[in-house]
Amino acid sequence: MRKIVEKSMLGKAWVVAYDNLETNNDLVKIILASRGVDDTEKFLNPSIKEYMPNPSVLMGIDDAARIVADAVQNNDKIAIYGDYDVDGITSTAIFVKYLRTLGADVIWHLPTREGEGYGLNNDAVDEIYNAGVKLLVTVDCGISGVDEVAHARNLGMRVVVTDHHSPDVVIPDADAVVNPKRVDDTSGLTYLAGVGVAFLTLVAINRELKSRGAGLDNAELMNYMDLVALGTICDTMPLVGLNRALVATGLKVMGLRQNLGLRVLMDVAGIKKPSVYAAGFALGPRLNAAGRLDSAAPALDLLLTDNPLIAHDLANKLHQMNQERIDIQNAIMLRATEMAEQYCADGRCSLFVCGDGWHGGVMGIIAGRLKDKYNLPSCVATKADGVINGSGRSIAGIDLGKIIHDALSAGIVSEGGGHAAAAGFSLLEANEKAFGDFLENAVREQLNGHIPAPEIVVDAELDAGGATMKLVKKLSALEPFGQGNPEPTLVLHGGVLRHATTMGNGAHLRGSISTSAGTQLAFVGFNLVGTPLGDFLLDDANTNTKITLLGKLKENEYNGRVSAQFVIEDATI
Repeated sequence: MRKIVEKSMLGKAWVVAYDNLETNNDLVKIILASRGVDDTEKFLNPSIKEYMPNPSVLMGIDDAARIVADAVQNNDKIAIYGDYDVDGITSTAIFVKYLRTLGADVIWHLPTREGEGYGLNNDAVDEIYNAGVKLLVTVDCGISGVDEVAHARNLGMRVVVTDHHSPDVVIPDADAVVNPKRVDDTSGLTYLAGVGVAFLTLVAINRELKSRGAGLDNAELMNYMDLVALGTICDTMPLVGLNRALVATGLKVMGLRQNLGLRVLMDVAGIKKPSVYAAGFALGPRLNAAGRLDSAAPALDLLLTDNPLIAHDLANKLHQMNQERIDIQNAIMLRATEMAEQYCADGRCSLFVCGDGWHGGVMGIIAGRLKDKYNLPSCVATKADGVINGSGRSIAGIDLGKIIHDALSAGIVSEGGGHAAAAGFSLLEANEKAFGDFLENAVREQLNGHIPAPEIVVDAELDAGGATMKLVKKLSALEPFGQGNPEPTLVLHGGVLRHATTMGNGAHLRGSISTSAGTQLAFVGFNLVGTPLGDFLLDDANTNTKITLLGKLKENEYNGRVSAQFVIEDATI
């Protein structure tokens, strides 16, 4: 990386990953080259046909397919055991939908966040067994359930594990384990969400059944792609490779509005056109709200129902629960920020804040907010009855999932798991300080003792006069945007500040710059009022000052008129 700005108005460095700065070059090619994309044609046309592998590349998937196909044809009762987040809910939904379409006898179970916690538990396994289940299939969980899988098999049930979380040294002794993160898996699909693994497993099952003269038409599996895209986006998986094709196709299917519950939820959330943003910031939080506050069952019921009255009732319930979640979250965030400030004052490289009786359902959200605010790996936890439960979110370069697994091996946490960017954990209150110290030492080791300086990676630079609707449409070829394929961050040179004013609740601003092309470019800036950048833009004394802007170029529609608009994230002069 090479710095183009040492310190911006917001105190950040701007860095680039490319060498060619000629502004007349194709910006799309510059962006793809800087992101290490070799096959631009394939990237720009993310079709399932091009990206879909033979499912058999996943270790254990053929065994899983045979076991599930046998259960279907033997009319055995099947249980799908998922997770309470969107990835787990959508994974469960596509499996249940598929099996119901085949006429299979299927039930499902989603654990409660507060009562059962993440993953398999023996009480739930017993309940499932007592319901007459012969085959237990886990989705988006199970890889850490060594004892629970053994318990299920001792009861006489067959067990198929499908997951995408990092395994421990010992994996469950299930009848089949499908997880691209298995050490003996060579598929290269480690970036898949749980729902992606579940979908490939369904493809393999369907192929097995079709070889026996049963199964569904492959086109019917495509009807589940909206849920596959939703789970992948909400689990913040990188939108590269197969994920890119799954999400691109899934958003198109979502636009067809075939899933009743999802359609009603989109209406409640005011979503007219599906997008990564709409899925991640409007649909996802509403589906997650149920599992965060109580049980995720209403969210799954919504995705499975064919009854319009039930769909509307559940969608409105989730909408209300999400607002309740926001209120709880905001109150805890204030206290967590106060605690985090002390950590920063002590010069720590990580954050671990823990409060008495905080609602466990919002720990991950607050950890993410602290991570963004302080640019440090952050863990947030709640303490009750001598036990601490929490979630963590990490920055680039810090593998938080590994840290939690190491803490588990060291006996500091009693339960835990996750991946590089996010993890969950439980520990005894007596180990609170030990965990904080372990986290700090592990982060320092990965950082070699250096607190990371805040940096913004720039995808391309151009003259402000080139920021037009033509470029907006050209950049849209890079969609879908998301983790691993973010919306391009552009630097605009040569703009002159014309005016700026506050808008909305007073925390945001809007204005315009003039360009060398003799045009005016409108801009907006969110949550900038009160920052050095906001103060500069709003100061009339700075009118007619030449300014370099950093941010995103977007389409803006107002009163039927469509124009280019720049969303400012930083600036320098």
